Amino acid sequence: MAKYTKQDILNLIEEEDIEFIRLQFTDIAGNLKNMATTVDQIGKILDGRCRFDCAAVDGFRGADYEELFLVPDLDTFVIFPWRPQNGKVARFICNIEKPDGTPFDGDSRYILKKVIKEAKEMGYSLDVGIKHEFFLFDLDDNGQPTNHSSERGGYFDVGPTDEGENTRRDMVLYLADMGIEVESSYHLDEASQHALEIAYRDALTMADSIMTTRLVARTVAKRHGVHATFMPKPRKHVKGSGAHYTFSLSKNGKNIFSSYSDIHGISKEGYQFMAGMLSHMAAMSLVTNPIVNSYKRLIPGYLAPVAVGWSFTNDSPLIRMTSIGGDGARIVLRSPDGAANPYLVIASCLAAGLQGIRDGMEPPKSMEESEGDNLQGNLPRTLHEAVKLFQQDDFLRDKLESHISNHLVRTKEEEWNEYCQQVTLWEQEKYL
Repeated sequence: MAKYTKQDILNLIEEEDIEFIRLQFTDIAGNLKNMATTVDQIGKILDGRCRFDCAAVDGFRGADYEELFLVPDLDTFVIFPWRPQNGKVARFICNIEKPDGTPFDGDSRYILKKVIKEAKEMGYSLDVGIKHEFFLFDLDDNGQPTNHSSERGGYFDVGPTDEGENTRRDMVLYLADMGIEVESSYHLDEASQHALEIAYRDALTMADSIMTTRLVARTVAKRHGVHATFMPKPRKHVKGSGAHYTFSLSKNGKNIFSSYSDIHGISKEGYQFMAGMLSHMAAMSLVTNPIVNSYKRLIPGYLAPVAVGWSFTNDSPLIRMTSIGGDGARIVLRSPDGAANPYLVIASCLAAGLQGIRDGMEPPKSMEESEGDNLQGNLPRTLHEAVKLFQQDDFLRDKLESHISNHLVRTKEEEWNEYCQQVTLWEQEKYL
């Protein structure tokens, strides 16, 4: 990750002929937002004096102030590679501050930074990798996205069966230009379903990278005449799309999840961190799986997790522990999906894991040892159930702070109530 000073930014703007700056931030729901300015405003930008109307953003309105300030993280400065090379467009990812200069507690990036600081005070740093799963669907005659595609590729297929390989290639190239390393990209099991695996990065950089990857994927797809969707379950009778997060914790540059004395290569701290995560996973579903459609993916028979358990070898656990490969021991969380806010996902997992280490928690038996017995219950089956479980978890609500926690509960209850008012095609066909 680059380490820029204000003068470095000014030099780059002049050298690269940059004309427009986009100030990006993420709302509580995990949607990328931005405000565009010209380079004439660079002084105000670098001084953190760019204001925006917080009443226009869901979750930011209703505070005691009318405006918030976008304060750029200088190290997130990159040029958009798909925009014109004359009069280039660059971006900053911004922190959000109140008029008095203190962090805005509705800023999910601030929440993650706060938990990272907690880890640092304990001597730890978190590295994160991710596998993005998504579909590439056709557009209709009006240019609107559908959930259909004529493509019929399968796992690891090549062109011409894999009609998305050129689209993925451009995604990988653009992400590389923006400093994001894609370890691999490939076609997944379902027709028109694809994966991008992003290399390990520190926790904050990875959350930023996830938001950037979603933007790049959608932008490139549109340029190729298709639509990229991270919707968890866009079609029935097919496997949904997840976002598999991989975690490793380091101390003094050493992966503390690894141990040569354990038969599986996992340290005491690794098991404790996982135990902390497992103790909050059902309630954390409101963060990792935040929309009604998320729970259409988390059902038996489609390789998605349904039980709060872990495994070394099972093909569909909530958490997989592994020490295979040169990266040492790692924890893979398979429940999140692309609708989730990555800042809140990583913050919740890190906070829960640190609690597991502090309290010396022990995980339940693995799925292999328990012969399939579910010792810690199931994940919620609906968004409504997820809201109720989240409300009961004081630890998680405290870590996300009241502004975000209350907003999640209120808006997700509203979403569930709106969903319950719908009469679906399935209901009409079954009951009419």
